[in-house]
Amino acid sequence: MTPVLELDHVSHSFGARVALDGFSIAVHPGEVVAMIGFNGAGKTTAMRVLAGRLRPGSGTPKLFSHDPRDLPEHAARRFGHLVDAPLAHPDLTVTENIRSAARLHGLDRTAADQATTTAVGHLALEPWADARSRTLSQGNRQRLGIACATVHSPEAVVLDEPTSALDPRGVVVVRDLIRELAARGAAILVSSHHLDEVSRMADRIVVVHDGRVVGELEPGGTDLERRFFDVVHDADTHSHPEPAP
Repeated sequence: MTPVLELDHVSHSFGARVALDGFSIAVHPGEVVAMIGFNGAGKTTAMRVLAGRLRPGSGTPKLFSHDPRDLPEHAARRFGHLVDAPLAHPDLTVTENIRSAARLHGLDRTAADQATTTAVGHLALEPWADARSRTLSQGNRQRLGIACATVHSPEAVVLDEPTSALDPRGVVVVRDLIRELAARGAAILVSSHHLDEVSRMADRIVVVHDGRVVGELEPGGTDLERRFFDVVHDADTHSHPEPAP
């Protein structure tokens, strides 16, 4: 099966700082893959490459088998992403922002209205439907950004820390949405620091460290945090072996 989202030995540096170092990952239809790692590990940079917002120094990124920076229209309409700040206009209401996102992704007026109503319900945004986005709390702005990224039922989704600012109810709402999109066949890549939460939503968990994918963890089970640190420690040990006596 051809991956929908793929980075093949991608490397990139910001000046002297190496952000990605031969980074490879692939996400297939109907699969939720979660990236976990410390701050600065390379997760957001990898997502920016997949979202077409950064051209890597080397390697091959693919989205629907196309270069993410040169997506044909039919492919761009099937993609949704939230990387860095939510893409919402501060002077538009929640409903207006979501409807605009739906229209920008090719839905006609009637379909956009229906999809907007559905998205507001899925993200539990009904109390703020007529509020301007600049008045929202950080958590509700994040839910709005996720609604805008997914209102068109995309077949490929990239979400950077989608639950970072959410309360427990919001976390469950977003988790259920991600699993529902995957059940419809979407390929979904998420990043997170919440190990227990990604274990509940992901089919695969990849560990990112020093700009590389250094291992995978099985979702569920016990001692996920310990297993994460073991993988990172093993990667450090092999990258910087102790000198022979």
